[in-house]
Amino acid sequence: MVVGDASLDIDTLVIGAGPGGYVAAIRAAQLGQKVLIVDKSELGGVCLNRGCIPSKALISAAHQYENALHADFFGVSVGDVKVDFTKTQEFKESVVKKMTSGVSALLKGNKVEIFNGECMFINQNEARVFNDHESPRYRFKNCIIATGSRPIELKPFPFGGRILSSTEALNLPEVPKSLIVIGGGYIGAELGQMYSKFGTKVTIIEGMDTVLPGFDKDMTSLVAKNMKKTNIEIVTGAKAESAEQTDKDVTVKYSVNGESKEVTAEYLLVTVGRRPNTDGELGLDLIEVELDERGFVKVDHQGRTNHKHIFAIGDIVAGPALAHKASYEGKVAAEAIAGMPSVVDYKCIPAVVFTDPECASVGYSEQQAKDKGHKVKTGKFSYAANGRAVSLNGAEGFVKIVADEETGLVLGAQIVGIEASNLIAELGLAIEMGATLEDIALTIHAHPTLGELVAEAAEVVLGHPIHTMVPRR
Repeated sequence: MVVGDASLDIDTLVIGAGPGGYVAAIRAAQLGQKVLIVDKSELGGVCLNRGCIPSKALISAAHQYENALHADFFGVSVGDVKVDFTKTQEFKESVVKKMTSGVSALLKGNKVEIFNGECMFINQNEARVFNDHESPRYRFKNCIIATGSRPIELKPFPFGGRILSSTEALNLPEVPKSLIVIGGGYIGAELGQMYSKFGTKVTIIEGMDTVLPGFDKDMTSLVAKNMKKTNIEIVTGAKAESAEQTDKDVTVKYSVNGESKEVTAEYLLVTVGRRPNTDGELGLDLIEVELDERGFVKVDHQGRTNHKHIFAIGDIVAGPALAHKASYEGKVAAEAIAGMPSVVDYKCIPAVVFTDPECASVGYSEQQAKDKGHKVKTGKFSYAANGRAVSLNGAEGFVKIVADEETGLVLGAQIVGIEASNLIAELGLAIEMGATLEDIALTIHAHPTLGELVAEAAEVVLGHPIHTMVPRR
């Protein structure tokens, strides 16, 4: 209860309840801190409500539809397969509700105080939180800022009407007949391929020479091949220039090698990256938190800003805009506040894209390892030689391991294929614990499983695989 306008005392203020903020709040509470978490939107942030979780729900539904259409491959006859997209959206919303309800229960169970509203710094040790009903002020010993990011809006393609950000693209009431996607990164690739599986004619306009430009080309080439199978036209090396929309469609003008072209579709999805939420009324400028030229908060190896008791995590600091990166940084910040020697180490943060096939990587690529001065040896093992993959009709793809030639230490891995998102975890653990190729190869993997792919890839690098042929060394 506030007496007048006196400040309430707390140990840690967390601003933002996304996968960075809520994890930080829970970890801080576990360590004995009195914690307040503030968010003007839903618990779980963009990830649970408008990003990771709803997109994966729709992608899963698209896979189910595609599998039903092609079940005859397994000798299974399916009748007239149809999509009731209203029910698909209801399924997506039910998944979101379960996950956000779980976050609420976890916060309350750890005795974290929740305030639904906005936050504004008064000074470096006080902040006011407010909504339509109340506006208390708090004095904090420490603060963790986790305000996340938002889609970048390009001036020629302002969001509204038939020009969509990822948020609107996840909430369309029906499957569009056609869709243009500007940006072939992970969001554009995932959502474009998802809608194509439902029957949408998709055109992806990408400025680089391949979709998913952050991954190795031998991985993205498989994704591009599958995209073309589901009626996706991929235009690379292209520059999107303008858009004109009517009440029925939108036309995008773009150029490739100086040649002007245009394409028309029901909707345009613009996915060219995300911008950190460090502007607005939060008041970072008021308390003189240092930002870089791109608007990211400058932090040290524990997430501390230039004010030692104020931390920043997630999409508002440098690095990939990944939910699991934010959660990891949130734990480090909470533990640093508690006096623990926790520091961030990004070498084992995996990157995963839920395209078809899935792409996943962790640690160094082959070129990155060489650039770091390692003498490198690599090996690939194909999904086509794995019994479980073949039985799942998922024989496309490979596991590649990058290792140090002298020590055998695992330095990195890239996987493209079915369940790559799950398989990458073992290789992340291997890098984290300093495992060698022999450690992986000598670990007995159950048969028949996709996990055997990892062990077989390690044996390829060692030069003595059983289920594939390699030149004798």
